Amino acid sequence: MPDGPSITVSHLSKTYRILRSQDQDTYAAEALLKKLRPGKGKKKVEEFDALHDVSFEVPWGEVVGIIGRNGAGKSTLLKIINRITAPTKGRIELGGRVGSLLEVGTGFHPELTGRENVYLNGTLLGMRRKEIRERFDAIVDFAGTEKFLDTQVKRYSTGMYVRVAFAVAAHLESEILVVDEVLAVGDSDFQAKCLRKMREVARDGRTVLLVSHQLQTVSDLCNSALYLDSSHLVPHGTVEEAMEEYKRSFTRVAPMLKDAAFRPGTGELRFLEASVADDISKPGQDVVVEFTVGANPGFGNKYHVTCFVNNEDGMLIAQCDSRVVDFWLDPDTDASGRLVLRTPWLKPGAYTVDLFVHAAGHATDIWEQACHFQVLPVTPYPHPTTPDGTDRGVVFPDFDYSQT
Repeated sequence: MPDGPSITVSHLSKTYRILRSQDQDTYAAEALLKKLRPGKGKKKVEEFDALHDVSFEVPWGEVVGIIGRNGAGKSTLLKIINRITAPTKGRIELGGRVGSLLEVGTGFHPELTGRENVYLNGTLLGMRRKEIRERFDAIVDFAGTEKFLDTQVKRYSTGMYVRVAFAVAAHLESEILVVDEVLAVGDSDFQAKCLRKMREVARDGRTVLLVSHQLQTVSDLCNSALYLDSSHLVPHGTVEEAMEEYKRSFTRVAPMLKDAAFRPGTGELRFLEASVADDISKPGQDVVVEFTVGANPGFGNKYHVTCFVNNEDGMLIAQCDSRVVDFWLDPDTDASGRLVLRTPWLKPGAYTVDLFVHAAGHATDIWEQACHFQVLPVTPYPHPTTPDGTDRGVVFPDFDYSQT
């Protein structure tokens, strides 16, 4: 690998100019009238700092976790490193080529086949056709999509997109591998395969940047971590230090997030209230989350909600997306809803609930730690045993044995 650090970020800032929602034109006639009346109804633009004065260095062979709450600037940082967007201020120096896996499908041409997209991605990374050909079989074997190589990728499922995209990024031997949270899309076997591959990449002396909300993944995989808080970088340090800062941030910010004005999201639809029916429960007992979403008459599209249940280590235990049970809400009136989580059997400890409203492909409200509850230290099984019989794993499984 070249001398010096693999990545050097110096005083990096990214500012977006956002048109106030009340100044946006709803109809073409409104836009035309404003054009005909110069000086009247002048639109006002607000500035939003996605990143502010971020500086750090990453040595070769390091796996660096990037953690932070939603809207902290994690994905913006990766997009700048990957040269998808340009910084407003500051400088980034890269010691080699960057292979990336950001949003699903980034860098893929939907009209091209899987085979053609492998060559396209390799070319964009600056690789010769001969180099790509030498690694082609390994890429296909890793992705497990050999049957669909000559199918247009627009016909791929999300899981197939992720398989091929990660295989390309990891096997074309770019010196820096950048991975966003999209690995959550794959199945557990594929995730394990990806984690092993990232460790292998780091052992080869290359650099891996990983954005994840799964603190256990960051802890298991990373040598160091960056914690971003509201576009600012809390000093680059150990994984343990970054995770402690991350956990403390929720305690500080949770009361403020009750006010929708402080929450991320586009804002067209917002939660008015949320609560857990029983804030103290037992393993195996239903968890009931109740919520109300405010109306936005004329918004048009029906919308869905998602609930994340996290344990006290920040690990996502359950994702409950209303689309998978065909539950949709109408924006024309205030909508009250109820989620009943029957499984898994949660282990004793403290849990938090994150709530999301999704409409027209965007998150209109992101309410982290909207509510919380406690699970008592009792066993759900009929025959108690010594602690080593139940202390592994993150949930109590509902299982049985029988002789055959």
